[in-house]
Amino acid sequence: MSTPQLVVHRSKELMAEAAAARLITAVVDAQAARGTASVVLTGGRNGNGLLAALAAAPARDAIDWSRLDLWWGDERFLPGGDPERNVTQAREALLDRVPLDPARVHAVPASDGPHGDDADAAAAAYAAELAAAAGPGAEVPAFDVLMLGVGPDTHVASLFPELPAVRETARTVVGVHGAPKPPPTRISLTLPAIRAAREVWLLAAGEDKAKAAALALSGEADEARVPASGAHGRERTLWLMDEAAASELARQR
Repeated sequence: MSTPQLVVHRSKELMAEAAAARLITAVVDAQAARGTASVVLTGGRNGNGLLAALAAAPARDAIDWSRLDLWWGDERFLPGGDPERNVTQAREALLDRVPLDPARVHAVPASDGPHGDDADAAAAAYAAELAAAAGPGAEVPAFDVLMLGVGPDTHVASLFPELPAVRETARTVVGVHGAPKPPPTRISLTLPAIRAAREVWLLAAGEDKAKAAALALSGEADEARVPASGAHGRERTLWLMDEAAASELARQR
C-alpha cells in the first residue's frame, strides 16, 4: 500500500489542466515501457473536467490512442446513450475527438443491454471482461492509472459509506442498490479491484470536498465509513486537489 501524496493547485481549472498533463505523461511512459497502457476513468465534474482539459491539450497527440485501454471505475445503471452515464459524458468530453480503438473502450453494460435490468448480472459480465483482459492468475488488469472522484460523503466510484459494496472483498465488480445519490442502481469496482492499480489518483476540487478529503487523509478513518480512505495504488496514491478542497487539511496542520 502506497502512502498518499498531495498536490494542491490554486483552482479547479489549474488542477484539471495539470492532471491532464500528468496523465499524458503517465500514458506515454506506460506505452514506452509495456507497449500499451490501461486507464480507469471517473465521471463527475472533476473527472469530466480533466477529460475536457485533455481534449484541449496540444500534447494529447503524444499518446498512441490506438494502444490505450479505457475502463470505468463505476457507472450509473441506465440505458445506453443516457446523458447521465459516465461513458456518454466521457465521449462528449474527449473520446469522440481522439482515434481510439473501439475494442479497447470497455464501457460498463447498460440497463438496456444483454443483461436487461439485472445490475448484478451486468456487474458479473464486467468482472469477466476485466479478468479476460488481466491474463492468467489475475482478476483485473494492472491498471497504469485509476482515477476516482471523491464525494462530499467520502464515496469513491459507487462505494458509499456503510453500503454492502464498500465491504466487498471477494468480487471485483458489484451491483450497487439503494445508493443515496441518484440513480440508486449502479455498477462499481470494489476496493480490491481499485487497489490492484499501479497508481490511484483521487480528484477533489471545491469547498464541498474539504471535510471529506481531511477525513480520508486523517489516517484514522475506517474505510467502511470513509471509502476514500481505502483507495490506494500499489505503487502510488496521488490526491490532486484545489485550494478549496485542501482547506481543512491546512487547518488540521
